[in-house]
Amino acid sequence: MPAPTNLVDVLSVDTSRLPWDVFTVPQTGAQIPVKVLLDDPDTGMQAFLMRYAAGFTNVWHTHPHAHGMWVIDGVLRSHQGEHGPGSFVWFPEGGWMEHGATEANDCTFVFITNKPFGIVYESEAEHPYPATATV
Repeated sequence: MPAPTNLVDVLSVDTSRLPWDVFTVPQTGAQIPVKVLLDDPDTGMQAFLMRYAAGFTNVWHTHPHAHGMWVIDGVLRSHQGEHGPGSFVWFPEGGWMEHGATEANDCTFVFITNKPFGIVYESEAEHPYPATATV
């Protein structure tokens, strides 16, 4: 068979050579080290390599997208427990959450969204999702 003519261009990011940048969360002033891996203009999907400093907690917040966190090193602490290296933790769109690093170590993880990134904190007046469920 002849070689296909519609080959895709592969994105390859050497994270060991990519310098760390800073992702600033305007609502809290948090400055989180980040390496941008993917920012897909067609779907809005994003992927970042991020690092939470030991003891950091991203307090109660929600996102207008789902997101996953694949823990590379350290321990990711969430409102539902601790997730060590190799864990993949998925947060569905529309829920409220807290997550961060344990007091003992930094936590490095790959952060993946299914839509463009957005974040809303409990302290903000406008919430895309209610913080309490009604029955």
